[in-house]
Amino acid sequence: MNKDYQHIKVIGFDADDTLWVNETYFREAELEFAKLLAPYETANKIDQELFRKEIENLPLYGYGIKGFVLSMVEMAVEISNNQVSNKTITKILNIGKDMLDAPVELLDGVEDVLKTLSKDYKLIVLTKGDLLDQERKLEKSNLNSYFHHIEVMSDKQEVNYSKVLNHLDIEPSEFLMIGNSLKSDILPLVNIGAEAIHIPFHTTWLHEQVNEQETRNKAYKTITRLSELKMILN
Repeated sequence: MNKDYQHIKVIGFDADDTLWVNETYFREAELEFAKLLAPYETANKIDQELFRKEIENLPLYGYGIKGFVLSMVEMAVEISNNQVSNKTITKILNIGKDMLDAPVELLDGVEDVLKTLSKDYKLIVLTKGDLLDQERKLEKSNLNSYFHHIEVMSDKQEVNYSKVLNHLDIEPSEFLMIGNSLKSDILPLVNIGAEAIHIPFHTTWLHEQVNEQETRNKAYKTITRLSELKMILN
């Protein structure tokens, strides 16, 4: 889709799986969790039940690693019918700690793109998840200096974006969002009159997936890598 971005003044970036690797760590953790609970259920069933528990707990824990770990612990107790050992619970907690301690792996070309675009646009981060964890990752990334504002959101619905843009005095028509999730980063922005560019990541959490009907007639652009932004916007 050919789009004209001459009217854009502010560019927002999602963080996880747009600036750096994130979902891969969750997939790896799910595999480790299934191995720990193999005596009680099949890997497929464990995966399904864990996802169900995560969605059930979202209103309580929100998004992020800590809520994910709490859901794993709760699911372990349920699947094992209260038979899971303290040793296994400790291993589950250690999975979470390893995720929190993981290095921040920037995606290809991220810093170069931010350096280039920051010369002509105000750049902001709009991400969701646990506040402490996202602040930690941003600090480790060494990308803070490129952004005028960083917002860790509890959710990414249209109303959440509208509140942030209004608070920052940004007109939706002058705003462009970059992200990997159609559900969280693209469609809500298109629906409030902003621009959006989708950069798919190789794996997407089931909760973030959308069907063809939801994207039909929605005006957004899809590119394969972040570096393409330099050609599109400059």
